[in-house]
Amino acid sequence: MNKLNIILIVVLLAVTAALLGACSGSSSIRATRVTPAITEDMVSLQYSEIQANKISSFSVATTSGEISFMAYDLDGKIYARADICPPCRSDSFSLNGTTLVCDTCATVFDARTGKGLKGACVNYPKALVPFTENGGKLIMKGADLLKAYQDTLQPG
Repeated sequence: MNKLNIILIVVLLAVTAALLGACSGSSSIRATRVTPAITEDMVSLQYSEIQANKISSFSVATTSGEISFMAYDLDGKIYARADICPPCRSDSFSLNGTTLVCDTCATVFDARTGKGLKGACVNYPKALVPFTENGGKLIMKGADLLKAYQDTLQPG
């Protein structure tokens, strides 16, 4: 098989995949990276920014390195979760309807519960981060973020 045939096959496969995705009736929204405001042990995001992005990802520095989170708007309700898929090492998710999809391994999680639905990493549900809303901001405690992250690292 020559290079031209290989290129044509790859292009054909890419076009087919794009058309199938367009016909599926739902589209994934990739997370937009945002920078949280951090004051002492509190981390905050603009509520309006989460709503506008539909799904945002952000990191928080710890003594052992950066840890990643996501916040998203699903049917008018905001959720914040740890943004890690331990087996495949991903820290990137997309929102697809009422599911979260790992951008690395394509494991699907229920966006309302964080529970794994299908894929290689289903045994690592995305832990919820408790928050309060105040003055148009989503406010999370550092200890709650760390707990959700650590909980997501554990299977079950």
